[in-house]
This record gives sequence, structure tokens and C-alpha cells, in this order.
Amino acid sequence: MKKQLLILVMALSALTTNAQWNNWHTTSAISGGLGLLGSLIESSERKKAMEIWEREKKQYQATFQGVYEEAKELEKQEKWSEALDTYEEVAKLNCDYGYTDQKNISAKITSLYAKAGRTEEGPSVVNNPSVVLSDYSKYHFTLQNPISKGKKDNTQTKILRISCSDTETRIEMECEADTPDYAIYIKPKTYITSKHSSKLRLSSVENITVAPTLTKIPWPYQKLRFALIFPALPAEDATFDLIEPSSDWKFKDIRCQ
Repeated sequence: MKKQLLILVMALSALTTNAQWNNWHTTSAISGGLGLLGSLIESSERKKAMEIWEREKKQYQATFQGVYEEAKELEKQEKWSEALDTYEEVAKLNCDYGYTDQKNISAKITSLYAKAGRTEEGPSVVNNPSVVLSDYSKYHFTLQNPISKGKKDNTQTKILRISCSDTETRIEMECEADTPDYAIYIKPKTYITSKHSSKLRLSSVENITVAPTLTKIPWPYQKLRFALIFPALPAEDATFDLIEPSSDWKFKDIRCQ
């Protein structure tokens, strides 16, 4: 780095001795030289940061593997609560340094909530079975996967089921996290609309919060299942749209007949 800076200074000094050199050339050279100097410093700092990260990764890898083995042993001994806590330590290390398959770790954590008797805790909202109705008899129309593939670009969220009655329209959805503590909420002005209806505003929600309060999904690949309730759609409409203002939630042509 010192050698490169010395060469740069010598080059700038030599250039200023040229008879045809003027103030514009000097300004341009200094500007270009400072730009090069900045690039050299940035490159050096980036290289140093990568070296530090690699050292930390090697240091934490042993920790990760040790904690992972401990979690497996606790699970084998059916110490469910301790195993759950330890698997969550594994997940944190894995998210920080990416050593192995996070999908399997998250699935293991989700499966241990019930075994550990901790289904009432915050993370138990993930895949909460209470969101799925046990009796759909009050609805005159129910359909799973009611939206055509390709109508929605955001693959993190999908519609699982639509149910229609004379009093309400129920939309069951599922969102998959892609980062730790993935935050999600529903904007209160979310609405559905169809050919013969105006905007039908959100009536209530299940298993998710309305903005600005956040619902967090603890780990990547875990899924949150929730329901949105709206007023009833006109009987003559065969499809409708679900729109959350100022977001990418724009589900089109959802079947309701």
C-alpha cells in the first residue's frame, strides 16, 4: 500500500513539470489521483474485512458443530425444551455464518415447540393449526389454491384457501420467512374488489397483526399461516382481487365461484 501511494505522489509531481501543463490539468490530475487513492483504501479495507470474517467463520464453525451435536443429543434424550433452546442457538450461528442447511434446522425447531409444551409462546404462531377452520359448512363456497400460478410474483406469500358466505369472505394465507426475525403485518386499508363491488375493506384478521404492530417469524424457512376476513362479495362475481396499498401484495383473479 505504501509503495502504491509513493508511485502516485511521484507521478503527480512529474506531471506538473510539463511546460504545457495548466491549472485545469492539475485539478483533473489531483481529482483523479484522489479517486485512485480512495479506491486503493477501499480495496484494502474490504480485503482486511474479508480476512477478519474468514477468521471469525473458522472460529465459530467449531462452536456451531459443537452446539449442533449437543442439540441432537438432547433431542435423543427427549429433553425437548433444552433441545429447542439449543437448536435455536444452532440456527443463530447458522444464519450468521451459513454452515449448513437452515431449512432442516428451522423445521426441527418448529417441530419441537409442541413437544416442549411451549405452543403458547410467540414462535408458536408459525403453522398454527387453529388458523385452519375445522368446519367450513357455513360457507357456500370453499376452494384450495384459488389463484392461477403466475398471477402473483412474490413467492414468499401465497393464498391457501378462499371461503365465501353470505356475510364474509375468508382468505387463508401463508408466508415463508427468508431472514431471521422476518417481520410481517397487514395494512388496515387492505381491501378486496370485484366487478360488481366497490373496495371491501378488511374486517378482521387471525394469527397476524395489523400495522404498525409487527408479527415476527423467528427463523428462515418457517411459515406463518394466517387469515384475512372481508365483507361478502356480490353473488354474481366469479373472481376478485386482493390489494394491499403501497405494497407488492396484488393478487389478481382469485376464484370465488
